[in-house]
Amino acid sequence: MSKLDDVGFLGFDVFGTVVDWRSGVARAAESFLRRHQIDIDPLEFADQWRSLYQPSMDRVRSGQRPFVTLDVLNKENLETVLLKHSVDYGRIAEAELAQLNKAWEQLDPWPDSVAGLGRLKRKYSIGPLSNGHIAGMLNLSKFAQLPWDVIVGAEVAQSYKPQPQTYLKSAQTVGLPPERVGMVAAHNSDLAAARVSGLKTIFVRRPTEHGPDQASDLTAEQDWDVVAESMTEAADALGC
Repeated sequence: MSKLDDVGFLGFDVFGTVVDWRSGVARAAESFLRRHQIDIDPLEFADQWRSLYQPSMDRVRSGQRPFVTLDVLNKENLETVLLKHSVDYGRIAEAELAQLNKAWEQLDPWPDSVAGLGRLKRKYSIGPLSNGHIAGMLNLSKFAQLPWDVIVGAEVAQSYKPQPQTYLKSAQTVGLPPERVGMVAAHNSDLAAARVSGLKTIFVRRPTEHGPDQASDLTAEQDWDVVAESMTEAADALGC
């Protein structure tokens, strides 16, 4: 028997754990950068855009601004990065900026993700427990063929991870106590917050999420309930 046999729902971090955001955003940005003669490597552009992800959510977490969905924050962060490179984004068609912002909904899954999720779904209900908004997660799931049962996370909870209510409201939404929900993530901080909220924890290592020189989340930093090198290895460990 697996130590997670009493779990009824697995919630997944998505950006970095299930899909490769860095390559996908760079791919979408490449033609945009060339068209507007912005002299920056697309992968570096993706990194700079992503670097504003947590700080923008911190303003919501701290109460400095009301909850807004991730697509709003991503669009604001895009404008900030463009300004950093002396680009007057006001001269770029709004539709073009909106299309680039959609890059976050058109990301490839890691090679093991779809097969692993399919196996986990046989035993557990599964879905994003992500900072992504519902429409974005829906569009991403269609693009990447992710077999979710339900979408919970930030928009459902009106809060961003690692705030406890993001995990607790998500558990409540699927009708389970926290101890019967498992959090699957490649980020130790996400799992630490989930554990404090009572959830089970599954660490799936993604050592190239931030590129070949990644320095974070290379190892499990606590005794997570499951530690795996891939989503399929996690399925093995959980008897799926």
